[in-house]
Amino acid sequence: MFDIALTDTPYGFTLDLAIVIAAACWALSLVTKDYSLMDRMWSIGPAIFVLIVAADLSFESTRVNLMMALVLAWAIRLTVNLIVKGGFPLGNVDYRWTYLRNKYGEAKFQVLNLTFTSFGQMAIVWMFTAPIHQAWQHPDQSLGWLDYLAAVLFLLFLAIEVIADIQMLRFQNHKKRLISEGAEVEQPFITTGLFRFSRHPSHACEVGMWIVFYLFAISAADQFWHWTGIGCVVLFLMFQGSSRFGETISLERYPSYADYRQAVPMYLPNPLSLLRNRGN
Repeated sequence: MFDIALTDTPYGFTLDLAIVIAAACWALSLVTKDYSLMDRMWSIGPAIFVLIVAADLSFESTRVNLMMALVLAWAIRLTVNLIVKGGFPLGNVDYRWTYLRNKYGEAKFQVLNLTFTSFGQMAIVWMFTAPIHQAWQHPDQSLGWLDYLAAVLFLLFLAIEVIADIQMLRFQNHKKRLISEGAEVEQPFITTGLFRFSRHPSHACEVGMWIVFYLFAISAADQFWHWTGIGCVVLFLMFQGSSRFGETISLERYPSYADYRQAVPMYLPNPLSLLRNRGN
């Protein structure tokens, strides 16, 4: 279960690469004061890791190729969403890092920047793509029903994320237009569409995708428990903290957010509320 033998493996090489990327992002953040450098690696890192593993097998493993294709689709969606939101230009720092820097002061924030923002986040990115290493170890194992189920669920979660992205973008553009026109913004945060049923539909789908990604590893090795499944657990815990932290900021900005938080679940929709909304 926890026999982590990565020496002379492509995924072992990606671990070395992940450490180099984290160190580079940390060093550059000190120079540029841009603490969102690692945020941009969320979409790029996994794509690089799976490509390295698939290339080591000369792209001849059906399961590894399928996993690679799904991760590349996920990476495209996340990259496009970040580009649309203007997250790639240097100096465009995520508001949450600015909030923490102002709250805790420079010294404490730099400790966070080193331990979590740079190396911690890179470790999580590397860990949740680790199931492809298990598939690499069994390249000749044919696809089974669990692989097809994983692929369908992964694409379903991805589609829901895209819908959530579009709904959020429309809401934010409408809000910006009202502000530019000097009009009153009656609803400062989104509560429509998918956000009627889940406060964080994208976060829920993100965790769901990487949980089902581990199903490929189970199918490849016919082994349920394996260290490559730790990543999706750590990712879930990270999103728990991230979601609650983001909501703390929202509550400070918008007192009415408390009512929304009381009425709508954080991640999974309440089946009864779905039926009520359908009836309406």
